[in-house]
Amino acid sequence: MAKISPLAFIDPEAKIGENCEIGPFCFIDKNVEIGDNNVLMNSVTLLSGTRMGNENTLFPGAVIGAIPQDLKFKGEESTVEIGNGNRIRENVTIHRGTASKGKTVVGSNNLIMENAHIAHDCEFGNGIIMGNSTKLAGEVIVDDNAIISAVVLVHQFCHIAGYTMVQGGCRTSQDIPPFVIAAREPIAYAGLNIVGLRRRRFDPEVIRHIHDAYRLIYNSNLTVKEAIEQITYSIPMGKEIQYIVDFVSKSQRGIIR
Repeated sequence: MAKISPLAFIDPEAKIGENCEIGPFCFIDKNVEIGDNNVLMNSVTLLSGTRMGNENTLFPGAVIGAIPQDLKFKGEESTVEIGNGNRIRENVTIHRGTASKGKTVVGSNNLIMENAHIAHDCEFGNGIIMGNSTKLAGEVIVDDNAIISAVVLVHQFCHIAGYTMVQGGCRTSQDIPPFVIAAREPIAYAGLNIVGLRRRRFDPEVIRHIHDAYRLIYNSNLTVKEAIEQITYSIPMGKEIQYIVDFVSKSQRGIIR
């Protein structure tokens, strides 16, 4: 049975799962669906088009499902779809999609810290940590297990790969490839995310192969295309190396240098 404050407003058309806790001054709009065991602390706003799974915790002031900050948006039907087990901290904003993709997607088991923003049509994976006041523009993709530190600004259409660590205060208008540290001003490749890979129990030989791949990309006189060709020829093609090759080869905005 849901535990709902008498000071919360829930539209009669909203669908609320079992055992949810909804605090005072929460606003839940029509065309909202949330699953079981969610906790909405005081003053959380869920607007039309919000879809949420189970066991999420939303802290005071979070706003989910607001219309996009995109002048091309004409009021079309769209959604924001959130998975399970996320912690969404104070004053986080996650906007719903536009006609471009129709939905903004946030996966499961993420920590999205205070005052962060995920814009329209983003694809945000699983197990991600996103720091205070970090902002993702429209149609950004963030892969699983990335760590994006505080006050990071990400240009629209960028792709941040998995197992990366992005230093606080950075700005990027290019893609950030897998397993690396992205740091400095302007943002640049700053080595492997060795600590993160070891914590995730990557095999030492795999880490060595990843390191060899990035030596060819960043520390040789080869072009990116030539480096990719050399990687496929000289380094065992495990799933991690294939991820690097595919990511770099398909990058639309180019990778950070």
